Amino acid sequence: MAHLNETTLQSSVIYDGKIIRVEKDIVRLENGAEAVREVVRHPGGVCILALTDQDEVLFVRQFRYPHSTVTAEIPAGKLEYGEDPETCGRRELLEECGCTASRFTYLGKLFPTPAYDAEVIHMYLAEELVYDKQSLDEDEFLDVERIPLEEAVRTVLADGYPDAKTQVAILKYYAMRMQKKGTV
Repeated sequence: MAHLNETTLQSSVIYDGKIIRVEKDIVRLENGAEAVREVVRHPGGVCILALTDQDEVLFVRQFRYPHSTVTAEIPAGKLEYGEDPETCGRRELLEECGCTASRFTYLGKLFPTPAYDAEVIHMYLAEELVYDKQSLDEDEFLDVERIPLEEAVRTVLADGYPDAKTQVAILKYYAMRMQKKGTV
């Protein structure tokens, strides 16, 4: 067995819902001992840092049930199993913000909580926005707002956006931009 590797010996489904599946696995550790791993399976998602020509970031405000609060986040959505992340990102940008992007650039991926969740979120930068009509899902209620990029960065640093994908996408893009200007 390779160093830092675990081998699955047994797997059982504890819960199989609309969005997630929870599995309980028995694994063999590198020292030969066995351990239990509980894993949340999720098809993954995308988030889109949509940047206007005025250097503003499009945010959506929506109620997040698990935290019983309204959050400000960049647009995002769940992948269907096997769906291309860029296709999903373009769809979600149109549905949530009512716009398309002439330039759609991949910014990378993130693992929101790698200790127990298998979700992968793909991050995109959307530029040269063309505005159309918002088309929310039946069970989706949100408001769109524009926040200047510099203000969004300050708000992330001041702990104003608790959403991880929003923080990572904003700070990653901002760091890439500063690096390109030679200031990092």
